[in-house]
Amino acid sequence: MITVYKNPDREKLTDILQRPSYDLTKIDKVIKPVLEKVKRGGDKALRKFALEYDHVELKDLWVSEKEFATADKEVSETLKDAINTAYENIYKFHEAQRQEALVMEVMPGVVCSRRSVPIEKVGLYVPGGTAPLFSTVLMLGIPAKIAGCKEIIISSPTDRLGVTNPVILYTAKLIGVKRVLKLGGAQAIAAMAYGTESVPRVDKIFGPGNQYVTVAKQRVARDSVAIDMPAGPSEVMVVIDEKADAAFAASDLLSQAEHGIDSQVVLVTNTIEKANEVKKEIASQLDSLPRQEIARGALEKSAIIVLKEKNRIVETINDYGPEHLIINTKDAEELAEQVQSAGSVFIGAYTPESAGDYASGTNHTLPTNGWAKAFSGISLDSFVKKITYQKITEEGLLHLGPTIEKMAEAELLDAHKNAVTIRLKKLKENGITGKSGKKSSKSNKGVLFRKG
Repeated sequence: MITVYKNPDREKLTDILQRPSYDLTKIDKVIKPVLEKVKRGGDKALRKFALEYDHVELKDLWVSEKEFATADKEVSETLKDAINTAYENIYKFHEAQRQEALVMEVMPGVVCSRRSVPIEKVGLYVPGGTAPLFSTVLMLGIPAKIAGCKEIIISSPTDRLGVTNPVILYTAKLIGVKRVLKLGGAQAIAAMAYGTESVPRVDKIFGPGNQYVTVAKQRVARDSVAIDMPAGPSEVMVVIDEKADAAFAASDLLSQAEHGIDSQVVLVTNTIEKANEVKKEIASQLDSLPRQEIARGALEKSAIIVLKEKNRIVETINDYGPEHLIINTKDAEELAEQVQSAGSVFIGAYTPESAGDYASGTNHTLPTNGWAKAFSGISLDSFVKKITYQKITEEGLLHLGPTIEKMAEAELLDAHKNAVTIRLKKLKENGITGKSGKKSSKSNKGVLFRKG
């Protein structure tokens, strides 16, 4: 059961908040040959691994149109309505993240611009083992579609009959993705990273997964394909005060603990009385959960921490950098403004982390294992590249050229300097000095990106 710690010092707190670890070397030894065999053996290797690891004989690696049609009939109308509501909220929030091209004349005749260009081919990994995460299809597929990615592939493991979860297929069809691979694990990551006879190579891979999927993503990212972010087991930190509802806090902790035995949940509160109340409530709620054994495993690696000083609570949040942060205190909004490191923040008594997981509109694919200190969660920006442009007129080079020459010369890069010098010489030969009354490029600021 989860342990309570009362006012631990900084050193002790660091030890308490250590994430559950796993032997990367051992996992890497398993993953490396899988990746290499798929890279060499293509589709044949994928079928072999599907049989070996998922115990399914795949005749076709891709979901057929008939399977999509069958799946549609197997999803209840009430669940469809729920998914459609989530779709609308997630779409609205991510559509609002679009950015117009930035065009700026930084000095006369020198126009700098930046615009978003979609990543052409993306692969979305959707877990389907102990819990088929159809919500991940929404979280990854919607921004990919809004961004304008030309090719979107989903990969998700099947059951032992070779059937992909029907809700995953319904959701994929809803967002307009028709290419779904019947693959899970490291072999799915390898297929999308390297490409095979029937699987196209993608430019970037997204999605959560178990330790093997995570390590596979990190390995392929070294030499062949981009990935969304470093990621590990799911986690939540819940911050409450003496007025908070203990049942709410316990339910939030358990909602993450049931993800996996390697998940971590942390409660931070200002009173020992509330800490004990939440611990008691966890035990009460745990008994009714179908995934209680998984949750128990996570709770063994988790903690309830009592900290009386507000500044220590803020310090602990930012040192830990939680994937999910729930703040249920009387000054929750004020406290939220002091958060520097968190994947996503949930403010107030009636904002459970489950809302962000499914339907509020924010994305649930978030940095874990402390990576929130440097990485953001998935957004529309994750599916685009920001390309910068510059256009310099004759007048612009006359203004800027001498600056470039001096800087290049100082760095002993004579060819850089010469690229400017020969142009300035040409302008001088043509009698252009910058004082001829020629128009500035200001009137042409927007010509780089014509609408339509």
